[in-house]
Amino acid sequence: MSAAAGLEAATVKHPAAMAPVIGILDQLQEMTRSAGRQDLDGRLSMVRARVGDTRLRLVVVGAAKNGMSTLVNGLIGAQLSATESALSVPVIAEFGPEPTAVLVKSLGAGRIERQPVDPLDPGPALAADGVIRAEFTEPSPLLAEGLVLMDAPGGDGDDHTTWSMIAAADAVLYVGDAGSEFSPEQIGYLEQIQQLCPTVICALNKIDLHPHWQHTQQRNRELLDAAGLGFAVAPVSALLHLQAGNYQRDIESGVPQLVDHLRDYVLARADSLVLEAAANDIRLVADHLAVTLRTEAEALRDPRRRVEITEQLVAARDQADQLRQRSANWQVTLGDGSTELMADIEHDLRHRLRSLVRDAEAEIANTDPARRWQDFGADLDARICEAVEENFVVAHYRVVELSEQVAAKFPADHRTPPLPDLRLENPGEVLDHVASLDPLTSGKAGVLGQFLTVMRGSYGGLLMVGVLTSLLKMPLVNWYSAAAALLLGANALWDDRKARKQRRQAEAKVSVARLMDDVIFQVGKESRNRLRAMQRTLRDHFTDIATDVLRAADERLRVAEVAYGKYGDHREERIADLDVQLGRLRGLRAEADGISAAA
Repeated sequence: MSAAAGLEAATVKHPAAMAPVIGILDQLQEMTRSAGRQDLDGRLSMVRARVGDTRLRLVVVGAAKNGMSTLVNGLIGAQLSATESALSVPVIAEFGPEPTAVLVKSLGAGRIERQPVDPLDPGPALAADGVIRAEFTEPSPLLAEGLVLMDAPGGDGDDHTTWSMIAAADAVLYVGDAGSEFSPEQIGYLEQIQQLCPTVICALNKIDLHPHWQHTQQRNRELLDAAGLGFAVAPVSALLHLQAGNYQRDIESGVPQLVDHLRDYVLARADSLVLEAAANDIRLVADHLAVTLRTEAEALRDPRRRVEITEQLVAARDQADQLRQRSANWQVTLGDGSTELMADIEHDLRHRLRSLVRDAEAEIANTDPARRWQDFGADLDARICEAVEENFVVAHYRVVELSEQVAAKFPADHRTPPLPDLRLENPGEVLDHVASLDPLTSGKAGVLGQFLTVMRGSYGGLLMVGVLTSLLKMPLVNWYSAAAALLLGANALWDDRKARKQRRQAEAKVSVARLMDDVIFQVGKESRNRLRAMQRTLRDHFTDIATDVLRAADERLRVAEVAYGKYGDHREERIADLDVQLGRLRGLRAEADGISAAA
């Protein structure tokens, strides 16, 4: 068991010392809320949480690969932060009688989940998706003295999470590389850190890898002094500290000296450090709020401001009424336009296909369809595809036109929504379920059939003429009866061919008509489905726009009415109230100065 297992977390910030600052923060926060400065209110909430915590929060920051996580693990004496992982999440370590580890994961929509994991092997769990931060408790002697260590993700200083941790911290430990002096960017970064947290300590890590680290340390001190930053620069080797086998080697790592510095100059002076930082925040917020209140008071004292506010109120009311009227009109435009569009597109499709039917019937009437029925079908399919493609092109541009008509019912900055292209790149996909032309069953007669037709026709001619010539004492079969048989047989063959052609033409026309019915059924269904989808898309899009526009109009009207109430009827009362608030701000700032001087 660790030597610190029987300890309890110490209190380094005394509530009695913090009470005056908390009172000032509460009053100042009330004033920021009444002035509508949510940004200042959020900062004061963070300062109040920091002051109200009886422990001291130390955040470790720096560029990636500078060894921050290794140093955090060395200070605590346990493997908490991942040192070799490409993923990096914030790690918060505080004192606890037993080692524990909890991952805070995001579930979306502002919901989080706390998942306990193995504190002896948290690495695999840290690499899971959705992890926001990891919270550890360790029976560490340093943590038992009232310190909370926070390991920020390594980066270039632009990460929002890192800045949030700096703003919530009482002190910052900036870890640099002992192999190179601070760059102008790093100096600028440290200046920004000091504005949020005045207590900053710099550590030069990896001195075991860089023999000339003393030169780097001296140069960094000169650069910090030139920038007006009186930060301590401590040389350390976190890896050497973890590998040290004896006290002398551990002293060479510089980590024990860094721990002593934290105890003597941070933990031991926690009250004064926190009070000074809080006073600095109070002064900053008070100055910003004073500018806001003073600007409003100057505007109230200008008589032209009342006329301007009155005109803004009238304009806001007119605009709100017009937008409500437009919001009612766009739905009628969309509904009527969609109904007319579907009817027009269906009529256009039927008109195009009826024209193809007429052309096909004319071609069938002029030729024998049996001669090139397959070529005729392929040509007809190509013309159908072309007609369907043109129909969908018309539908696309009509939908665009309808969306523009609906968009015209809204202000000019709300235009046509992005719509999917209704045009068909491959009409064959829509016509896959349409069967091809039926084959002609009444085809040409064979040789035997034609022979029998000739025989049937010639038999009647032979018999009729043979009987007549027999009255002239001529035989039944003679030159006259044979000629008649030949003539009537040829005529019968001609009539049979003509009848068969007419039957094929009629059958071909029926086949074309059936094909067109299938095309209208299939394409019409696809067209209606797409148009209904477009109608729903337009409806949802413009519903959102209408909601936003009306909300914005109502908000402008509300702001105008509030402004009129301030600048119009109750101008003198508002000026007096602002003067009182400015006086309170001066008093709060003076109290903060007194607390800072006493600290």
